[in-house]
Amino acid sequence: MPSDAPSPRPAPDAGETLALYVHWPFCLSKCPYCDFNSHVRDVIPQARFGNALRRELAHEAARIGATPDRRPVLGSIFLGGGTPSLMDPATVAGLLEDAGRLFRLSPEIEITLEANPTSVETGRLRAFRDSGVNRISVGLQSLDPEALRFLGREHSVPQAIAALEQARALFGRISFDLIYARPGQSLASWRAELDQALGLVSDHLSLYQLTIEPGTRFESLYRQNRFRLPDDELAARLYEETASVAARHGLLGYEVSNYARPGAESRHNLTYWRYGDYLGIGPGAHGRMTFDGVTHATRRHRAPEPWAERVEQAGTGTTHEEALSPREKAREMLLMGLRLDEGIAADRFARRTGMDLIEATEPDILLAALEEGYLQWGEGGARLRATAEGRLRLESLLAALVV
Repeated sequence: MPSDAPSPRPAPDAGETLALYVHWPFCLSKCPYCDFNSHVRDVIPQARFGNALRRELAHEAARIGATPDRRPVLGSIFLGGGTPSLMDPATVAGLLEDAGRLFRLSPEIEITLEANPTSVETGRLRAFRDSGVNRISVGLQSLDPEALRFLGREHSVPQAIAALEQARALFGRISFDLIYARPGQSLASWRAELDQALGLVSDHLSLYQLTIEPGTRFESLYRQNRFRLPDDELAARLYEETASVAARHGLLGYEVSNYARPGAESRHNLTYWRYGDYLGIGPGAHGRMTFDGVTHATRRHRAPEPWAERVEQAGTGTTHEEALSPREKAREMLLMGLRLDEGIAADRFARRTGMDLIEATEPDILLAALEEGYLQWGEGGARLRATAEGRLRLESLLAALVV
């Protein structure tokens, strides 16, 4: 294994803040639809993994050349998982304290922690706020009792409502997740569910269509015809209804699956979608960091215990790092940026990738998409964005458009 002492590299390219992602891999149970890097343990080794996260953070700070006199600026921190609300609040406080010592924190830094609405986790919200977290993301998923049982969630509808109410009392910024296109779902029931949730908290909504992911329990059940999903037409109508209901509550769709009041957009996720630099620590975490104009993709070991062992021996759980070519960067930026309602600015695309925006696409597909009204040039040709019709078919559009 490599030495624990990293080789310093030049600090990231100037002009933009960094984002930091921290992955906590543990859950109370594995949801049947989930293909995230999450793991169930009877006993969570809090101290070991908290110490390993702090050590890997220090390793990465040293690696990018951070010193007391030259500290890169963090614009956001996101604690995701897994279920980071299962972390000891003291562990969260220690990580955030280290981040403030190793980096400079933006005066408007966004610090998000994902939480589930079980009574145990809801009881920790105040301690998380006191540790420095200023934005909470609640894994609601549904406000329908039958849907919660089907999705394998550990919480009840009353617990979900209580969690939103407590989060609203403690945090200035709140987001929650909902899953749509569930078996048996109707437009009327979805409209009522959205109205109920947004009546409680109307700051930020992340929306996920239920899909069958390889290796999940739902994949096995779906193959056995144990349940059926809504057809594409109904799924599209449910999606369109989301935008309509969200707009009535003052939320706009700023990304394909995200709605927010103006100013309440997720700054951390905007870093991803705008193809900014971010550090990722913890099991399975990915990162994108730019040094001297070259963007490096990094990936950590996925399994929690082998990751921790690597960190304990070498300071990092990194298993893969590669310099991305201009073509690879262009592909990634197109796949991410066209998800945003604002689209991709052509000048920023050229700076970040070293390629012209038009040259990075299939010309015939680009022309056809423009003629069909799925894409449009804004600001006199300075920005490429997907229209509302284009976002409805974005997955297939991107598959054909991106070289």
